[in-house]
Amino acid sequence: MHINSVTFHPERYPTKKVYPFSLPIFHKTKTINFDLPITIFVGENGTGKSTLLEAITLACGIHIWRQTERGSPQHNPYEDQLCKYITVEWQDDRVPGSFFSSKIFQHFAELLDEWAAADRGQLDYFGGKSLTAQSHGQSLMSFFENRYQIKGLYLMDEPETALSPQSQIQLLSLLNKMSTAGHAQFIFATHSPILLACSNAKLYSFDDAEVHSIGYESTNHYRLYKLFLENKNEFLNTKNNK
Repeated sequence: MHINSVTFHPERYPTKKVYPFSLPIFHKTKTINFDLPITIFVGENGTGKSTLLEAITLACGIHIWRQTERGSPQHNPYEDQLCKYITVEWQDDRVPGSFFSSKIFQHFAELLDEWAAADRGQLDYFGGKSLTAQSHGQSLMSFFENRYQIKGLYLMDEPETALSPQSQIQLLSLLNKMSTAGHAQFIFATHSPILLACSNAKLYSFDDAEVHSIGYESTNHYRLYKLFLENKNEFLNTKNNK
């Protein structure tokens, strides 16, 4: 374990009217404790999971690779400011880490190719092959398998996005292995019922007024997938009758 908790300070928020400070969940939730090597955020889109992941990442001094984006006439100046209003409690000294999302992974893979052009040894940290020369799923697994052997704090936003069910099971096995080794701590958000089944994991739901722990089989994701698989025809008939 590298970090023990994150505490919110809503009394210091610069506004209550603009996202993410407009989300009630960031006002009602006081502290999230990290009791196990793996912590999983689960909930519907727009509930604040990804925003909190990025805020924790930045508060821990971990760089988020971002490709330069075009300006938007509706740019939100508060979008990435939550990190300034949370406190992360470290167990001991700070450790390095990384933030993963499929949105920024391609940009990182292209940067790695540029570095490798000058120093081929850079690829050794990621399995010895260019990440862009592999399928998206293969490149992700190469990244995970090599990066997560290093001591650190690792945050992931929906890592299942480009992974087949079989690859998700591979990642699940890798997370279980790395978490029991004692050198790595993982915090991630997912919609995948496969990844939600992680052992050594504590699940937090974002679907209610405040963040709270939840059992695997109590998550809406698990229950919906189970209901669909057991009653597929009923779902399809309902859809066709509309």
